[in-house]
Amino acid sequence: MTTADARPPGLWTVLRESVRGDLHHDFTEGPIGRAILLLAVPMVLEVALESVFAVADIFWVSRLGSDAVAAVGLTESLLTLIYALALGLGIGATAVVARRIGEKNPEEAARAAVQALVLALIVSLVLGTAGALLAPQLLGVMGASPAVIATGRGYATIMLGGEATIIILFVVNAVFRGAGDAAIAMRVLWLANIINIVLGPLLIFGLGPFPELGVTGAAVATTTGRSIGALYAVTRLFRHGSRVPAGWRHFAPDWRTMAQILRLSGSASLQNLIGMASWIGLVRILADYGSAALAGYTIALRLIIFALLPSWGLSNAAATMVGQSLGARKPDRAEASVWRAGRFNAVFLSVVGVVFFAAASLMLRAFTADPTVTEYAVRCLRIVALGFPLYAYGMVLTQSFNGAGDTWTPTWLNFLCFWLFEIPLAWALAEPGGLGPTGVFWAMMAAFSLLAVASAGVFRQGRWKARAV
Repeated sequence: MTTADARPPGLWTVLRESVRGDLHHDFTEGPIGRAILLLAVPMVLEVALESVFAVADIFWVSRLGSDAVAAVGLTESLLTLIYALALGLGIGATAVVARRIGEKNPEEAARAAVQALVLALIVSLVLGTAGALLAPQLLGVMGASPAVIATGRGYATIMLGGEATIIILFVVNAVFRGAGDAAIAMRVLWLANIINIVLGPLLIFGLGPFPELGVTGAAVATTTGRSIGALYAVTRLFRHGSRVPAGWRHFAPDWRTMAQILRLSGSASLQNLIGMASWIGLVRILADYGSAALAGYTIALRLIIFALLPSWGLSNAAATMVGQSLGARKPDRAEASVWRAGRFNAVFLSVVGVVFFAAASLMLRAFTADPTVTEYAVRCLRIVALGFPLYAYGMVLTQSFNGAGDTWTPTWLNFLCFWLFEIPLAWALAEPGGLGPTGVFWAMMAAFSLLAVASAGVFRQGRWKARAV
């Protein structure tokens, strides 16, 4: 072998491989930095377009007024419960599939993938039916005014009724990530979100031959895109040559595998439910201050998601590295991968935080002309952005526990930081403290910072390395 042959591939070569998808790469061997890049680049690109869609969606809806934006914000808060369950199932699937791939057992990885898909279908049927039937009542429970319910009932009905698309997308893409096939997960969400972005303004404003559906059009566009993406994801899962060789034979009930996934998914769903349901508590506090405060928070939150979603790519890459490395009995490689991914994420989010803090007013001009809404949104963006460097490590550490199959540790940490700390602090600062919505924003920043510090302390103890999956 010549010196040129032995030279490690350059950055552009690694980037091309990551986007194309290298089905033969073994993530339990070789340089850690290269492995993280191969996994993280498509994951970052995957969620980058998701974040572009989130901003584009609220950009168009904001043209319909604060009641429409408030309806979207309240519905999204309800959907956080669905996201929690979908993420929980996905975490369980990722942990089991990654561990089996690390053990060089693709047949059992495929069995786990299909059993997770079956669970996703069952959960989707139950929750989607309930959501579609109870949408207006659920908006009322969230504190929506009669005007907001009248504007947003169609949006909420379609979004809550179309929960199956969310759950299936989350679970099947989690399987791909656990197997190390992040490029496929990227293509799935790109397909879904490109359709969302194109259809959104057409159906909201009735451009060309499309009907003018208002805020309901945003829900139709989103659900259509996600449905097509979910169908594509399932077909790719059963395609010949996949890292996970799924087949119809794997649909036969395997109670041991299903119980294993449920055990991990149950605590992971509770973990995400605790974290995401806390957003409902915050929205409920903000709802008492009127549509302007709620609309400002909703717009700011979409921009924050725009910043944080790419960081989930690095976090998910760390989770896959942990799961596969532990499967290959290489705990030191797992730990080194986590700290490396955390450093990458901290650099990225620190830059984003500076931009958010300096340019908040300029960015928000594209979303609203209401000075009161703008004031709330700017305040939220700047306060939350102060904690971005800490959030970066907290996100990676939380996902790494999950990748190891240690789903209870972040569950308890979420309960401590969000329910015992964030919500009481938000109420205390907003009401007795007299800060109003600003107190809620400070509580958000404080809670996520506390979560990062607590996660780092627990992670260093190393008990996650001994978790059996």
